[in-house]
Formats: sequence, C-alpha cells, structure tokens
Amino acid sequence: MGASGGVTRNTLRQQIADALRDEVLSGRLRPGREFTVKQIAEQYGVSATPVREALFDLSAQGLLESDQHRGFHVREFSVADYRSMVEARALVIDGVFREVFEARQPAQGCLVPHRDALVSVRRRAEEAARAARCGDLDILIGYDLRFWRELGTFVANTYITDFLHRLRVQAWVFAVPYLRGEADVLDWLWNGHQELVEAIASADAAAVRAVLDAYNEHGMKWADRLAAGNPVHPGHGARTAGAAE
Repeated sequence: MGASGGVTRNTLRQQIADALRDEVLSGRLRPGREFTVKQIAEQYGVSATPVREALFDLSAQGLLESDQHRGFHVREFSVADYRSMVEARALVIDGVFREVFEARQPAQGCLVPHRDALVSVRRRAEEAARAARCGDLDILIGYDLRFWRELGTFVANTYITDFLHRLRVQAWVFAVPYLRGEADVLDWLWNGHQELVEAIASADAAAVRAVLDAYNEHGMKWADRLAAGNPVHPGHGARTAGAAE
C-alpha cells in the first residue's frame, strides 16, 4: 500500500484502517496480538503518521486497545460483552422497525422511497445467505456487514446506523476466533437475510418481528453455548508480539 499519486494522508489513513480491520475480521490478527506503529508502517511501506492515526481510529471504534509502553493489541471481547452487543442491537433494531412499520401509516407507503435500495439489499441478502449456508466466513462477513449497512439507510439517522455498524463489527471480531475452529460452524451462521428482506418488502410487521426475534435468539443461544465452554476460544488470552502476518 503506497502513498503515491493523488492519495492524500487522510485517504491513506482510511486505507490502513480498512486493511487492519480486514485483518482482524479475517482472524489473521487475533485478539490480544500486540504490534507497534513501526511494525505496521514497515508492513505496509508507509510513514508512521497515517498508521498512528489509523490505529487511534480503530481504538476509538473499540477494536483496538493501546498501551503506552507496549503499543496496540486487538481488543479481547468476552462472552458477556457479546451478549450485551446482541441485547443492545435488539433494542435499537426493535425501535427502528417499530417506527418504520407502526408509527408511519400506511406501512407499505413508507417503503416507496426505498424501492431501489431494496433491490440492492436483496442482492446482498442472497450472497450473505449463500455464504452462510456454505460456511464461507470471509465472504459472509463482508456481505453481512454491507447488508445491514444498506438496510440501515431506510432509517434517516446516521447516528443509529453508525452505532449498529460498530456493534456488528465488534460482534464479528469476537465471533471469528470461535467460528474458525467450530466443527459445527454451519449451525451457527445466521442465514435469514433473504427472509428478512422479503418480510420488509411486503411491509409485514409481524413477519419482520418474527425474523428479528429469531435472529436475536440465535445470537443468545450461541452466547449460552460459548459461556458453557463449548467451543473453547482458540488461543484466547494468548498475547504475542509482532505485526499481522
């Protein structure tokens, strides 16, 4: 990743932040893994300033933690953290869809401005559901985040959509180390994206609520399983020095 041509420092900063976020979401940069600004700068062949800014951006998003003397490491979320993420997500989404389908009448009419967006969201849903059924975690994460991000545009409140996106990224950061070593991974990848889109497109508030309830229940059941130690977090708590491989 170079800073040549018309790439500005802010653009480079975002590119580095995006690349490191991908490293975390892929599981290549594991929770607890320590690294320094210098190591990341050398890895990407850039100066220290945009790297430092990118790392602080990711820290502000709750993905990294910094230590004045040891550099940065990927934040280690607990099962209790994950459970709280699911609870917070459920509360916010419930309020959002109640506003869309119950406070605005008729419900079908409130979807008219979003017809074009629904076409794109439906494509994301198809790809996400397919990846979940195949157990392709890398593809699923990307499409799942885009699916929910685009669905969030139905709500004209960027604070809500940004908050929910941040929760989902953190939830994936927590989940990836478990799912990589999960023998029954297909049973624990939610694939109700298409069902949710069709319920929304039909302006069926009861169906939307049923899908979302199942989505949240799915997350809580997985949290219960993890709390019981099945499966054990691979490498949890291990903290080793070095940049992302």
